[in-house]
Amino acid sequence: MARSSRQSIFVQLREQFPFFIFEKQEYTLTARGLDIRFTFNLADQYQFHPTLFIPRKSCFLADEKIADHLDCIVFNLGMIELISYWKATCSPKIIIRPFILNAEQLIWWKKLYFHGLGEFFYLNGLDVTADSFMQLEVVSTNQLVEKKMFLENSVIIPVGGGKDSAVTLELLGSLPDSIPLIMNPRDASLETIVAKGFKSDQFIEIKRTIDPVLLKLNELGFLNGHTPFSAMLAFVTVLSAIVTGRRHIALSNESSANEATIGGTQINHQYSKSFQFESDFRKYVNRWISKDINYFSFLRPLNELQIACLFSGFPRYHAAFKSCNAGSKTDSWCGVCAKCLFTYIILSPFLKEGQLKMIFGKNLLAEESLKNIFDQLTGLADEKPFDCVGTIREVNLALCKTIRQLDSNELPCLLEYYKNSQAYSTYNRIDFSFELAHISTEHYLLPVFMKILDERVKHNLW
Repeated sequence: MARSSRQSIFVQLREQFPFFIFEKQEYTLTARGLDIRFTFNLADQYQFHPTLFIPRKSCFLADEKIADHLDCIVFNLGMIELISYWKATCSPKIIIRPFILNAEQLIWWKKLYFHGLGEFFYLNGLDVTADSFMQLEVVSTNQLVEKKMFLENSVIIPVGGGKDSAVTLELLGSLPDSIPLIMNPRDASLETIVAKGFKSDQFIEIKRTIDPVLLKLNELGFLNGHTPFSAMLAFVTVLSAIVTGRRHIALSNESSANEATIGGTQINHQYSKSFQFESDFRKYVNRWISKDINYFSFLRPLNELQIACLFSGFPRYHAAFKSCNAGSKTDSWCGVCAKCLFTYIILSPFLKEGQLKMIFGKNLLAEESLKNIFDQLTGLADEKPFDCVGTIREVNLALCKTIRQLDSNELPCLLEYYKNSQAYSTYNRIDFSFELAHISTEHYLLPVFMKILDERVKHNLW
């Protein structure tokens, strides 16, 4: 992705829009479901009203069991939602009006904002520091009080339509009263849950809308870029746990998400999927929202190779899943982006070329036009793609394994090119089977969930 300096625009916008206010939150529980609306004020010049709606379904608890807990979780949703609007001007001060945040919470939020916007700052060429990029000021006297929740030991499984959440759904979706969660449903996510055996309406549905005023500012040339969407999803899953009375939230973020996108820095496109964020978020939820909620990533002990290996053994999802951001609106693989090429590469040691062509429509390793992206994925270029892709090591090991499995006289052009690189000489010496067998101990899985994962990994290997 091209990098440009917008520092002068950044300075001008901060002068023109010196403050951003989280004015208020509103919500109603009706027969339709739960409606949430926020009001953000950009220096008394623009207002934003993003919304969130959860349609009422049979999984909802009775209203009286939900109502006492909504102020707290809705407020925290507003705190993560606001960052998408604040970034348009990067106003030097954010004023918080609905409720009090203590000093520790303010530090927590500034850390999330700064690292979650690392890609945004980098690609816009903005000169910022963790201390100076903005100030949080609380003007409320309203105190939130944690209230005891009574939750069942069942599992919420967020499903985005990619291979990772399909693996989690396959392994945990049969547990008693487990339920998928989908934000802004699309064909890939709906077809994934149907492939598991859920009915097309048998899931927690989240409808999130973006205020069109923000889209207008983007068109006018205000600052724009990546925000920590997975942090937004994290708070939404907690809201869903409260609404449906379920204790466990099983994400599908793997150990590979920890690798920085820009080597030697903390800039990580997947920061809000990282173990650091997961650790911080668990502490925040258990200290200031509810001690009863267990947020964790089920796939955290695994790397992308292991997940691809597991996924290859679940053919019911192969026609349904889509991981391509560019093709998300048309439920397709665009075939020209980093996410498409990475997914093809990581599956190539485990699926035959014919199977991969059925999924992607063509052999992406035979597309010479993808060479620049290929170099980024393999570490032959200076930067990884700003996308949810695996580590450089995983990509190289997958390519080496694929080459060993093919007739070396008929390699597609990208594999032929790769075989003549120093990277191939380096990574081809590494034991591929070890990468499939190694289970990371850096995770928060309870023994009951670890047993399910460990048994499946061993089953695939032996």
